[in-house]
Amino acid sequence: MAAKDLFHDAVRKSLLKEQWVITDDPLKIKIEGVKFEIDLAAERVFAAEKEGQKIAVEIKSFLNNSVLTDFHAALGQFLNYRLALQITESNRVLYLAVPFDTFDSFFQEVFVQQAVNLYQLKLIVYDPNQEVIIAWKD
Repeated sequence: MAAKDLFHDAVRKSLLKEQWVITDDPLKIKIEGVKFEIDLAAERVFAAEKEGQKIAVEIKSFLNNSVLTDFHAALGQFLNYRLALQITESNRVLYLAVPFDTFDSFFQEVFVQQAVNLYQLKLIVYDPNQEVIIAWKD
């Protein structure tokens, strides 16, 4: 099992505060000989809907010396996980959870914004100290 991100519990608690039900921690996917572990899977059912929403969340802290290196790794994981979900659970939407300070600085760079748009990254911006979600970026 891969090590949990430093802010794993903060994001988990943030989702719970927004009435998400954590269904998997981690969400394990196997496609033939390839195995994936996405940090969290959650569901939220609405009274007016039978199915509700299903999400998967890959959590990143961006605490290494090179935020660009962290971004490269996060983007690669995100794209692979999204493909794995398309194959196995096409109704589950993948989000990349990013701390607010990283979103407010690095994710405002033109290159990063272009990458987010081009690769259609869905983001959860969270505050690890307050354990709350600041924004959902679809």
